[in-house]
Amino acid sequence: MSQDPICPACKCEYPYPSGLLWICPDCGHEWNPAQEASTVESSGLIVKDSNGNLLQDGDTIMTTKDLPVKGFSKSIKVGTKITNIKLVEGDHNIDCKIKDFGSMSIKSEFVKKV
Repeated sequence: MSQDPICPACKCEYPYPSGLLWICPDCGHEWNPAQEASTVESSGLIVKDSNGNLLQDGDTIMTTKDLPVKGFSKSIKVGTKITNIKLVEGDHNIDCKIKDFGSMSIKSEFVKKV
């Protein structure tokens, strides 16, 4: 008898397989145990976007709301595409470069993976 994985989002003990992914019936979180294990081993840092998708260094993301920037008269608009991100520890856990703004740190809760 094989042991089924536990949901990494809510710790539910009853996820079910769907192809390569596992799905949690309680919170709806979907994950690939093999991919998640390799990500945790490589960086030790788990960062998820606003939809619960796991982010990795080098991913492309898109903003989900207008983000005001201190010291600038304009904000980063909804739908701004950001490439080649770097994940870091802390409150603003994504480091990136944005055209017309330069280097920035952004919270993962305001972006989605493309």
